[in-house]
Order: sequence, then structure tokens, then C-alpha cells
Amino acid sequence: MADTADTAQADAGAPVRVLHVSQPNAGGVAVYVGQVAGDQRGRGWNVAVACPPGGDLPARCAAAGVPWFPWQAGRAPGPRTPLEALGLRRLVRGFEPDVVHLHSSKAGLAGRLLGRPGGTPTIFQPHGWSWLAATGRQRALSLRWERAAARWTDALVCVGVGELSAGTLAGVRGPFRVVRNGVDRRRFRPADGAARLAARTRLGVPAAVPLAVCVGRVTRQKGQDVLVAAWPEVTARCPSARLAIVGGGEDLDALRRDPVAGVLLVPAVRDPRDWLAAANVIVLPSRWEGLPLTALEALATGRPLVGTDIPGIAEVVRPGVGALVPVDDPAALAAEVAARLLVPGVAEREGREAAAAAAAYDLSRTMAHLADVTRDVAAPGLAGPPVEPRPDGHGMPEERPPAIPRRMRQ
Repeated sequence: MADTADTAQADAGAPVRVLHVSQPNAGGVAVYVGQVAGDQRGRGWNVAVACPPGGDLPARCAAAGVPWFPWQAGRAPGPRTPLEALGLRRLVRGFEPDVVHLHSSKAGLAGRLLGRPGGTPTIFQPHGWSWLAATGRQRALSLRWERAAARWTDALVCVGVGELSAGTLAGVRGPFRVVRNGVDRRRFRPADGAARLAARTRLGVPAAVPLAVCVGRVTRQKGQDVLVAAWPEVTARCPSARLAIVGGGEDLDALRRDPVAGVLLVPAVRDPRDWLAAANVIVLPSRWEGLPLTALEALATGRPLVGTDIPGIAEVVRPGVGALVPVDDPAALAAEVAARLLVPGVAEREGREAAAAAAAYDLSRTMAHLADVTRDVAAPGLAGPPVEPRPDGHGMPEERPPAIPRRMRQ
């Protein structure tokens, strides 16, 4: 985080005052929000983050010197969503930003439920569209909401071309801007043989063991259940192979209840570099994505990728850096993973191509592009002198929340 902030160049214009809002306080979205907030602070902007307590995002904010405000919000929409929206409105009025930047679907819902929060220019960044996680009636409602809410959004920032295409094909019409996710190539560097051996030594992984690694939240979205289902077929072809699933999440207990030989369940780590360096192949079996940071970190580490053929992953896993397989296809997944564990030369060749491809996703360019978008959105009404908030969330002006509209109580 501090590294990211250090790379930012102070803007020549007036500092922009930005409130970033995220319900996820851990995982890829939290990493991204921490990177952006740190970068913008390094530009001399007045930046704060609102998210639920817990996770590692508050610590990332503290490391970057960015104030953090606790925002009580659950992951799924429900009866408390109007109250969450009112709580967010209070934070917006207290901080008085030039721009509110809403990250992921829940912040996008709460932040736009009452229109533009406090009349403030608003950026929404879905990090994976909400309807992709839904089925049936909920999916239809999510689609209708995103189409309607676009009118209260000053910029719809997509992390990749695939996310943009998914939105437009679904009928979302709005001020789209593509700002691709990026990777800090100073921190994530190609791992040669010595670096891989050192990483394995630190992790306690034998040097000769063929190792596949999957890093991310253990959820239905990320598809670790499909990878575990594929693993017996991998070990049938490569008996000494091991799989490390690195992460925590709501589906972790299900994997623990039904252990599979050769599969290691590793607690979530804040820094995945050793696991990426130690791997022979990185696996991304997701059912849907925006543009996963793990994929970019794997590229920069010089590791081949096997992932599902979905927008976001297909954007990264180009010919020569790995393989794409259909969603929910354990047999195809097993075949491609085993091929790279059995023939290290293939993995090494693809790893070199991956490291070269990472140059297109350099984090400094991504952050500069997002700063330009944010300044464009803020331009009509840049704020005056900064008012430093307290990082513990206290000191916000007290305000009686407005009554909940009757239609929201039903």
C-alpha cells in the first residue's frame, strides 16, 4: 500500500476530495480500494474510505495514511438496505466529498438508492455485475436496478472490456469508462528457479512436488468446488501433484467437510507472492468475474494460468500464457492443469509469455487513468480547503437520519 502511494505524482490542479465506499472489506475489491485510496492520497488529494469493520481494508487504509469510516452494511440486499443507504448519506454529508466512488454491487445499491448521495457526483465500479451472482427473480430485479440506477451515475467504471460488454449487452446504458485493473510490477516480479525454491522453503512445500495454486475467496463465484471435483482426475494422471486453495470464505466449511487427497486448504493471506512464486500453475475456475487481480499478479510473477472462458479471465489468459476451459467442467479443467504439471517445459514457456504480457497491466498507468476519470467527474465543483477527518470514524457531525420512505419499509 505504501509503495502504491509513493508512486503517485501530486496533481497540478486543486486536490480532489473523494470518498470511496465498499461493502467488501477483504479480498480483491478491498485490495483494489486500498490501492486506489493510497494512490490518490499520494497525489495530494483528500481521500477517505467507508466500509464495514473487520477484514483487512481498514488496516490497508491505515498503512497508507487514509482515514477510514465504519459503514455498517451487509453483503446482500435486504430489509436493512434503506438504513444502510441513510447511514451512507450521513457519511457523505459529513465528509463533503467532490466525488463518491462506489465499489461493488452493495455500495452501488446503497449509494444510489436515494439518488446521488447528497447530490454529489458519483462513480460506480461494479467489479463484476450484480446479476451475475443472482438467479430467477433476483436476477431480473438486479438487471432492472442496474439499468435504472445508471441515470444517477456520473461514470460507470468497468475494470475490463469484458465487463463493459456484459453491461451493454444486458441493456445498461450510461457513461461507461474502461479502467482496467492493474498490477504493481515492482512487488510482483517474475519468479526464477531460485525465487521459487526460496518461496517453497518458506511455505514448507517440497521442491519437487508439482503444485497448482488457487488464490481467492472461497465462494460459489470463485468455483473452488469445481477445482476440487477435478482434482482426483489430476492426481490420476500426476500422482504426486498437490493443490493449494488459499483463502477464506463462506464455502470453506463445505470443502473441509469433504476432504480430497492432495488438496491443501490454506488460510487467507494478505500477501500471496510466495504462493504464486511456488506454483507450477495458477488456476482460476471462476463462474463470473470482473477482471481478477490474482490473474494479473500471476502474470507478473511469470506463472501460467488455467482459467474459465468468461469475460475478465479470457481478457487476461491470451494464447501462449495458459488455457481456457468451459465453466463448471471438471474434466476439462483437470486435463489442462495436469498437462502443465506433467510437462514443466510447457509451464515455463507460458510463464515467460505471462511475464511479458503483464506490462500491459502496469498499475501506475491504471491509477493515472482512474485519476483522470475522477477529476473529470469532480470538475464542476471542486471543494475548497481540506478538512481532515479522524481515521476512527468519530468526529462526524451528528445528524438525525431522515424518515424511511413508506415504500422502502415494505
